[in-house]
Amino acid sequence: MGYKVAVVGATGNVGAEILKILDERNFPADDVVALASARSVGQEVSYGDQDLKVLDLATYDFAGTDIVLSSPGGKVSAKYSPKAAAAGAIVIDNTSHFRMDPDVPLIVPEVNPHAINDIKRGIIANPNCSTIQMVVALKPIHEAAGIKRVVVSTYQSVSGSGKGAMDELFNQTKGVYMNKAANPVEYPKQIAFNVIPQIDVFMDDGMTKEEWKMVAETKKILDPAIKVCANCVRVPVFVGHSEMINIELERELSAADAKQLWRDFEGITVVDLEHEDLEYVTPMEVQGEDDVYISRIREDITVENGLNFWCVSDNLRKGAALNTVQIAELLVEKKLK
Repeated sequence: MGYKVAVVGATGNVGAEILKILDERNFPADDVVALASARSVGQEVSYGDQDLKVLDLATYDFAGTDIVLSSPGGKVSAKYSPKAAAAGAIVIDNTSHFRMDPDVPLIVPEVNPHAINDIKRGIIANPNCSTIQMVVALKPIHEAAGIKRVVVSTYQSVSGSGKGAMDELFNQTKGVYMNKAANPVEYPKQIAFNVIPQIDVFMDDGMTKEEWKMVAETKKILDPAIKVCANCVRVPVFVGHSEMINIELERELSAADAKQLWRDFEGITVVDLEHEDLEYVTPMEVQGEDDVYISRIREDITVENGLNFWCVSDNLRKGAALNTVQIAELLVEKKLK
């Protein structure tokens, strides 16, 4: 017997990717429902060889729904995720609203699958896209040598901000060649041919909220003792987040040993052949891929027991939709309803 699954935010970038991945991975769903706001009602979205009519989230009755995969805005999720949970569904929420709630597990299946046993409110949180790929990379290293401190600089694609931001990059890029003004709306400054050292709003201590998320979520998922310094930058790339990561370890670990640990770890692909030209990965090359890709692995001689590496992943896929579906697969595996 299969499950009844509702996808909230089905017309968005992540919602569409969730529907695609559910089909690709043959998730055991007998019934899949596509939900979105009233303005999208009646539209059709693809699920395998089916076209699903979008229903109104505001009027949908969640009774009888087993799993809700939710990717609307945070305010929408704050209202409807508890409603779905109260009706008996387990909600896997892809917004930031519930991530730091102590009664809501924050899960990356390769890293902390045991947290699936800690569901108290009927809600599971999916971490931030930039955090997901980083903690997958950190997990085997932390287990082997203990991570004391992480310094990460991100290069995050515009798809992390949604379709409007992708359109803004496209239109601004085209406009540069037509001598048109950039007129930024989605971002505080022009994104085409530029980089913006701000993702989300600034906080009182000077960090942006995106940087705070990486710090707080890493501690919740992996280890509260790890110190994290995050610097988050938006770049003119459509899909794929990149991160340059420096880690300081408690115990010695060579670059060669780190490579082997990553090669042996589920969900990671290593592309690094002793510094040969072009033996590194770029975001364009990982679009549509499930794994976190690691390259440019080297020892940091400026600190005791230090490593540097380059980490790239498809933020719409592993950074959002795939991780959400993998959590649902954990639920099915453990038969938690």
